[in-house]
Amino acid sequence: MTMSAAEQFDLLADLLRADPDLDVDRRDSSLVVGERAFAHLDGTALVVLLPESRAVDLIDRDIAKPAAGDAPDGAHWVSIDDTSDWNELANEAHTFARGRLPGRES
Repeated sequence: MTMSAAEQFDLLADLLRADPDLDVDRRDSSLVVGERAFAHLDGTALVVLLPESRAVDLIDRDIAKPAAGDAPDGAHWVSIDDTSDWNELANEAHTFARGRLPGRES
């Protein structure tokens, strides 16, 4: 039995929220860290907020499509149809939304 996009998004949300270190919350249909949304479901696609260079790379390789939404400077919302990419890209979006993490670049 194939899971619907909504069921897959629910599973992804549960996985991200289950890790206490991630500080992920669900507000309506969006996943947020702090007050910043980083992912949501749009029909059957996952929409994530990524750094501009990563978003352009994914679009150029036909992995993602541009998505509408207000994004801070240097970021873009992209839409991903292939559910096999959702976990990886949601995690990237989460990391980006949290900002610089300790131990990363100086």
